[in-house]
Amino acid sequence: MILQALVQYYEDLVKQGIIDRPGWVKTKISYALCIDENGQLQQVIPLVEDTGSKKPQPMAFSLPAPVKRTMGIAPNFLWDNSGYLLGVDGKGKPERSVKCFEACQDFHHTLLDGVDSPAAKAILRFLDAWNPAVAAEHPALREDYAKIIAGGNLLFRVNGAFACDDTLIRHAWQTYYDRSEGLVRQCLVTGREDVVEAVHPSIKGVDGAQSSGAALVSFNAPAFCSYGQEQSYNAPVGKYAAFAYTSALNYLLADRENVQKIGDATVVSWAEGAEPQYPSFFAVAMGRQDDTLSENDVHNAVKRLADGLPVEGMHLDPNQRFYILGLSPNSARLSVRFFYQGTFGALMQNVNAHHRRMEIVRPSFEKFETLPLWAMLRETVNPNARDKSPNPVMAGAVARAVFTGGPYPAALLEQTMVRIRAERAINRGKAAIIKAYYLKNPHDDCPKEVLTVALNEASTNVAYTLGRLFSVYEAVQEAANPGINATIKDKYFNAAASTPATVFPILGNLCQKHLRKLDTGKRIWYEKQIIVLKSVLGEAFPTRMTLPQQGSFDLGYYHQTQKRYEKKEDK
Repeated sequence: MILQALVQYYEDLVKQGIIDRPGWVKTKISYALCIDENGQLQQVIPLVEDTGSKKPQPMAFSLPAPVKRTMGIAPNFLWDNSGYLLGVDGKGKPERSVKCFEACQDFHHTLLDGVDSPAAKAILRFLDAWNPAVAAEHPALREDYAKIIAGGNLLFRVNGAFACDDTLIRHAWQTYYDRSEGLVRQCLVTGREDVVEAVHPSIKGVDGAQSSGAALVSFNAPAFCSYGQEQSYNAPVGKYAAFAYTSALNYLLADRENVQKIGDATVVSWAEGAEPQYPSFFAVAMGRQDDTLSENDVHNAVKRLADGLPVEGMHLDPNQRFYILGLSPNSARLSVRFFYQGTFGALMQNVNAHHRRMEIVRPSFEKFETLPLWAMLRETVNPNARDKSPNPVMAGAVARAVFTGGPYPAALLEQTMVRIRAERAINRGKAAIIKAYYLKNPHDDCPKEVLTVALNEASTNVAYTLGRLFSVYEAVQEAANPGINATIKDKYFNAAASTPATVFPILGNLCQKHLRKLDTGKRIWYEKQIIVLKSVLGEAFPTRMTLPQQGSFDLGYYHQTQKRYEKKEDK
């Protein structure tokens, strides 16, 4: 299903001329080996382009597709690192470098021996005459020798023209690439007969994976083999499909502007037809900053799409097919953390519903009106930890719940409550998570009457009222002892939320002492609030509260505290 969607995306890109056809891949090249018609190396020139970053980047060329390298020696055609094209590199294994060069020499003779092209003949003359042993002393290499052999890719350039642009050389490569040698089976992706690709091309750009690339589909252990089939013959994917899905995925991962990070997952998205406005808007809807759109513009667009209406100004159709793929690193392989497919309108409906569940009264200093997914997940992490990444399994499950409209994972609530107890405080993000969790995963001990955006003064829920009362006690202490170092929140917050019967009598006595320090007007104002709340609670406090009841307590405390700050701002 994932591979089929990627193959379709690849074909959409090819139709638009955005991506290369099978056998050709955009590759970054650091240096050009400039040779004349006799195969003599004249100079080596750096190939860089200005991409807007501080450091110039290597130029990208449409080149013959790279081979899949494991431990063996396998050369690329027309381009490669210095070990293959010059027989020298900086890895400290000169014998292996010479073998790489010899393999490159043989491979180019195989493809170019019958090609009647000046450029092809010049390349073969160069390879036949070149001596790796004296490479360091060659005039064209001497000045930048260390940089040239550092690992960047090199490309042949003959008499001022790149060899990859020669028509006859391109035809020779295409004929070689399209040859039908190997086991022919029905491709599981396209359904057509094709040569099975034993080792699929690598995927590059997934954070945490090997920089040289990792495999999305691979088999490398006897336990994965069935009926005597080894490697990818276990699940036959044709050569065309393997090239298409990896090219499409590498293209998506190269566009870092629309790549997102959720937990340990690198997230890419695309629309059917390869229409770029959809992944761009999706990234903005999930929290990426965009100077051209205000938060209100994004909110209105999401709401229209959620209602099944198009957004004309942005060219967004709610019926457009849309895909989201989250990939996590796993040594030399990639694992699928989550995958979404559906209409763009259905996705925005789920995202909009999630945002509505997360709505809660917020302090005036809060930057985001709508809490982004990354900010939500950040609330589950210890702010003093060196690694501030949320639990990857939990983060993936939360993203899946948001995209599909499913229930939130229990781990989200558990880790949020752990942070509240550890920090003895509850902020906007944590309160929003509790509210959203119980709206989507209902529980009788945390009823809808407490799951409101702002304070519900009409609520008679005991746990919610206890949270409100604790906030009032805290306000009284603050008014009586401004600037106090250790407040009742620091000492009693956790116990008050879990075992109120042991703590609230103590807090009540403390409150009476604090009230006596206040002037008459303030004392009467606070006493009225306390009397109203105690009338809801009755004489006895609960001995112990469940996790959902503790959630109600936290919401009551947060709502009452924000009401208090709201009054200060009004004054």
